[in-house]
Formats: sequence, structure tokens, C-alpha cells
Amino acid sequence: MLNFTFTFFVLISLFVGNAALSIFLGIFFAYYFKISKIFFSRQVGTIPLQIGIVILGATISVPYALDVSSEYLPWISLFVIVSFFAGLILGRILGVHHRVAFLISSGAAICGGTAMAAVAPIIKAKPQELLIAMTIVFLLNAVAIILFPIIGGYLEMSNFEFGAWSALVVHDTSSVIGSALIYSNESAQVAATLKLGRTIWLIPLIFIANLIFNRQTKATRFPIFILFFIAAIFTNTILNLNDEIIYFLQMLSQAFLIFGLFCIGSQFDTNEIKSITSKPLIMAVSIWVLVIPSAYILVKYF
Repeated sequence: MLNFTFTFFVLISLFVGNAALSIFLGIFFAYYFKISKIFFSRQVGTIPLQIGIVILGATISVPYALDVSSEYLPWISLFVIVSFFAGLILGRILGVHHRVAFLISSGAAICGGTAMAAVAPIIKAKPQELLIAMTIVFLLNAVAIILFPIIGGYLEMSNFEFGAWSALVVHDTSSVIGSALIYSNESAQVAATLKLGRTIWLIPLIFIANLIFNRQTKATRFPIFILFFIAAIFTNTILNLNDEIIYFLQMLSQAFLIFGLFCIGSQFDTNEIKSITSKPLIMAVSIWVLVIPSAYILVKYF
């Protein structure tokens, strides 16, 4: 019965094709049916989203990617650096534990949960500390997926502007794409391309974490789907895919992204919400308060 209900909810998500509705249906499904931690949608994690992002890469060509990223790459780097160190400063001012502050700053500046998961073992973060940081970022990502497209429409942002804005201010890659996908397919392409510029900063982040916390070199896994995303862009450029194939890949990518967002929503746990204290949440929101208007001014007027 549970599997049937799961399938029914997923089909509704795919039929409607709305990212915000999909994540809400996932949350409702997990909360109402009290699914276990080993249920399928919780086990797959972000894999469907990663597949969707890779397929989306096959709809983007190298010239397009270079054209989009060349203008914004310096700004992306500046935003990453400022967001990261602003987070550390805010954490110290608010009295947030230094490991939690480092985790939230890493997630807010670079790529959300991926960045936090990468640095957690390096900085010797406790499971509860990682849980707090992950939950806060999850909540903010959910807010972004729901509200940002509404804000973008109200501010009359173009598809390109909204894609660039999402790539600069939303944390997780999956949520960047989810937010942009609600706005338009073009916004999702722009957001996916520019978000790559933030994700690459994961590499220097690892060295900074080692330097600050233990001065040891430890290996960590770079998000492999990003490498496949880049390979997909080159594949499209080499094969020069026609419009019919591009359209099919866009639909397939959207299906995986919608399904992935449902799975993300199904990982919602009310017990995790209760573990959050006010200071780390205030810190994360404060970073957003600084970054969101700055990014808007950049994409709108520069």
C-alpha cells in the first residue's frame, strides 16, 4: 500500500511538473505516512537530482557555457569568498560554535550540503553539528524553491537574470536548479552553468579547512556528477544534437529533477527541526540578507 501511495504521489508530481509542489508532496508523504529511514526515497538521496542535472548538461553547448560563465565567473568567486568569511565573522559575533559556523559558511558560500559533507570529517564535526547545519540549509533551500520564483516574477527579472540570481544566492545545486526550473527552462540552463563556478570552489575550501583545523591533507570526494555534467556539455557540442533530441533531453531532465525534489522532500524529519537553536539559524539568514540584494543588483544592473 505504501509503495502504491508513493508511486501515486510521484506521478502527480511528474504530471504537474512544479518543483515547489513536488518538494511539498514529498514532505507531506514523509510526515503523514511516517516512512522509515530505509524507505526508497530516503535511500536514493539526491541521485535523481544529480542525474537530472547531468542530462541538463547535454542540452548546453560549450560556446553557450563559456558565454554565460565568462561574464559572471569573477563575480561568482567574489561572492563565494565574501559569503564564506562573512559567515565566519557573523558566527563569531553571534557566539555560534566554530565548527557549526564553518559548516554553515561553507554550505552558504559554495554548494550547500555537498560542501558541508565534504568538510565535516576534516574539521571533525560531530554528527549533531552536521545535522543542525544540514537542516538549516535544507529549510532555506525549501524557502528558495517556493518564494524566489515569485519574487523574480514580481521584480520582472528576465530568464537569464533569474538563472544567474539563483546560481549566486541559493545553496544546494539541486535547489538552484529547482528554483530556476519553476521560472523557465532557460533559467535552469543558466543557473546550472553558473552554479558550476561556485562548486569548483569546493577544492580550495578543503585546503582551507585543513589549514584552519588540523593542517593535514585529507582526501575528499569532489561531486562526481559535476564532472559528468561537464562531460555532457562537451558531448552535446561534439555531436551537435538537433532540436528534437534537445527537447527530449530537456523533458527527461525535468522528470528526474522533479522526482529528485520529491525525494528531497521525503527526507523531512520534524525531530531534526527541533534540534535547531536560534543562533545558527540567525547566522544563516543573515548571510542571505547580505547576499540576496547584492546578487540582485549585480544581475540587474551590471
